[in-house]
Amino acid sequence: MAEAMQTAQALPVGSEGKRSGGWWGVLALIVTEGSLFGYLLFTYFYLASQSEQHWPPDGLPELLIPGVNTVILLASSVFVWVSERCIQRSMLLCSLVSMALAHILGVCFVAIQFNEWSKTTYDMTSNLYGSLYFTITGFHMLHVIVGLVILMALLLWIALGYFDHRRYAAVTIGGLYWHFVDVVWLFVFTTLYLTPYLY
Repeated sequence: MAEAMQTAQALPVGSEGKRSGGWWGVLALIVTEGSLFGYLLFTYFYLASQSEQHWPPDGLPELLIPGVNTVILLASSVFVWVSERCIQRSMLLCSLVSMALAHILGVCFVAIQFNEWSKTTYDMTSNLYGSLYFTITGFHMLHVIVGLVILMALLLWIALGYFDHRRYAAVTIGGLYWHFVDVVWLFVFTTLYLTPYLY
């Protein structure tokens, strides 16, 4: 542990006062991945407007569980933000607890989503809606799992004392990706769960 602390103290501060290369890299990734989700959601709306079937074919989606899951994911994003603010104020224990809560809430989101998938009356091959539903939520789930790996790495580094009030760019960059995942879910939730009530 002492050796890890010495290593942490030896790490460079990084691009203090300006955006790091990693920040711009994640921003480029977000633009690219945001375009992917934009295409998927456009495809959903286009095919829904062209379908002669009742949309969705198996009846309107239930909102309670997905709504609770949305609140869980948004709360995890708040805790990531709190974790970064705590590091800026040299409150490392607060940062550690906040990041741990964010990770736990992210895992809860995944578990609830898997449970919801297991209870659907359709699958990818049942109908057009099922294919779109599993494709869109599946891509989002993939991004959530990547985000959970990032949050776990940040949690470990916070526990090892790698960050302080001057050196926390990795938390900002990881948080940016996690916030992106949460914002995308708002669009996914609105598209798949709310808009069918408008047809």
